[in-house]
Amino acid sequence: MKRSRSKSIKCRSILFSNKCFGLLLIFILAAGCTDQDSLTSFSDQDDKPNKTESSSHHNFLYSATSNSIEDAALIVGNFTPGDPANAILRYKASNGDFIDEFIPEGNNGLNGSCCITFGPDENLYVSSPGTGNVLRYNGITGEFIDEFVAAGSGGLNLPLITVFGPDGNLYVGELVTEKILRYNGTTGAFIDEFIDLEGDPSPPFFDPQLFVFGPDGNLYVTSTETGRIFRYNGTTGAFIDVFIPKGRGGLVSPNGVVFGNDGKLYVTDNVQHQVLRYDGNTGEFIDVFVPVGSGGLHVPVGLVFGPDSNLYVANSSGVAGDGNILRYDGNTGEFIDEFVSNGVGGITGPRVIEFKSKINVCHQSPSGKSNTLSIGYLSASDHIEHGDEIGSCANGD
Repeated sequence: MKRSRSKSIKCRSILFSNKCFGLLLIFILAAGCTDQDSLTSFSDQDDKPNKTESSSHHNFLYSATSNSIEDAALIVGNFTPGDPANAILRYKASNGDFIDEFIPEGNNGLNGSCCITFGPDENLYVSSPGTGNVLRYNGITGEFIDEFVAAGSGGLNLPLITVFGPDGNLYVGELVTEKILRYNGTTGAFIDEFIDLEGDPSPPFFDPQLFVFGPDGNLYVTSTETGRIFRYNGTTGAFIDVFIPKGRGGLVSPNGVVFGNDGKLYVTDNVQHQVLRYDGNTGEFIDVFVPVGSGGLHVPVGLVFGPDSNLYVANSSGVAGDGNILRYDGNTGEFIDEFVSNGVGGITGPRVIEFKSKINVCHQSPSGKSNTLSIGYLSASDHIEHGDEIGSCANGD
């Protein structure tokens, strides 16, 4: 017999309820990869990287070929129920030092600053569960751009995870109606109900928690309610299979999920308090990558591989307001350190975490030419101050 809708919604809306806080904590996504510094100066005389500076105000250092960890940032969706200091926070990827409160709770109605993703246009998309919409902010400055997806569009009521797919469109997990909705990645217009989770007889009664597109292009969705991970066709949305059933490798309550550079699938279990590793092709259990309690791991939520190839976990601790970011060896799973301590920069309840190493900007030269530069993320603000624009140039250069 199906459980009552009211009970299901009440428990899933843990973003706004301390009662359910440690039970279904939501969240996850994305990764980064870097190398060494390579700084050059840009000369507008030939619109190419050049070691000769000119007197133009457009000449400044940039890392167009750099993936330096010094220029990368960790972006944290921080949310603790009832905390007025909730916000999207930024930290240096090199050492975890606090940078700034990038987007504060309440900015143009933001209510529930948990879930973030960068779009193809290099801007930051943030779901606002409390207002039922998806907001867009400048990915460099944090300034509000617009309401990208309005409340009610396509049946949007309680959006959580937002993911851009291989097709460039935006996929949004909707908890009230148990669907994954698809929106035009450029305009935000509703396209379709990509997956109707409640209506699929194969995986009934489940909440779309984190979902991520895998290396095979298919969509992998975690369900804390059923303790399983489902796989769907990434093009049609058709159900493929239960990729990882409940109990495999001790799985009880999957939440965060990410594919590593090794092709394996890493999953946080927020009831067993550990990180499990599975074969990315077959779903077969490999090992307990991070055991319960390692480094203080308790109710882990989002996880991501960083520019140093190590694994970072949003650790909610199970106690409201005591969250932090933990770092583990990306090869062995051994605890390295508490990368961001509780309270630093106001962090209390990390949910989705994402590294941003590089970003595209459109460089405008005095000659009228434009060039797309891929630069270090934290150096991008200098480019914006000198007149460059966020994102690739419209002319494709």
